[in-house]
Amino acid sequence: MPVVTPEPDLKQLEPKVRVENLNFWYGATQALHGITMDIPARQVTALIGPSGCGKSTFLRTLNRMNDLIDETRLEGKVLIHEEDIYADRVDVVALRKRVGMVFQKSNPFPKTIFDNVAYGPRIHGVRNQEKLAEIVERSLIRAALWDEVKDRLHISALELSGGQQQRLCIARALAVDPEILLMDEPASALDPRSTARIEDLIGELRRLYTIIIVTHNMQQASRVSNVTAFFYEGRLVEYGPTKRIFTQPRKKQTEDYITGRFG
Repeated sequence: MPVVTPEPDLKQLEPKVRVENLNFWYGATQALHGITMDIPARQVTALIGPSGCGKSTFLRTLNRMNDLIDETRLEGKVLIHEEDIYADRVDVVALRKRVGMVFQKSNPFPKTIFDNVAYGPRIHGVRNQEKLAEIVERSLIRAALWDEVKDRLHISALELSGGQQQRLCIARALAVDPEILLMDEPASALDPRSTARIEDLIGELRRLYTIIIVTHNMQQASRVSNVTAFFYEGRLVEYGPTKRIFTQPRKKQTEDYITGRFG
């Protein structure tokens, strides 16, 4: 069944993330310019725009993954529950537990299916095997993978298909009970059937999590998201309910991109 995406009233929705005048540099090159937006809780927000427009860079500012890159610099604020995640006192490990991430290419560890999902909880101190088994089962159920792997949890994750590996990576992200799930083109390397499974899964997960997804696929953005942000050359051009962005964009640049005139 197709994912049903209700039209949200952004003014009525509780913001999960507030971004205020965000600027970001790789060395001397400015990649993001003055980004300000509120990302609503328990909605799917799609970030769209041509390659190199800053959408993945912006996504990585939301859990400080860009900290791992040398010679980067950030100005502005990213607030989660009104707390600036770039404040000196912030525990980055704890932040990344709250803000999980799924990458473009599935990257399961060369371990068993069970150990992949249990990895995060173990890092955070869960040692009880019964508790770990509960977490693994719950996470695999939420990632729509349990029925396919429940009888082979102790085989290598690398034996799974590409689509199954990506759902396993989603289960691994969910195992530490995040509030926010970041997805950087999670279906771009998958076949159409696996892509449909991931899209259906996103539709299910939005009831429990705030999801922010980067996608280059206009049809996918229109299918899975409630809210869409269009980026161009490091700037946020337009942001609003997905249906309006795709049917009545307010900026000509947005209309030109969505209709395929450039990008």
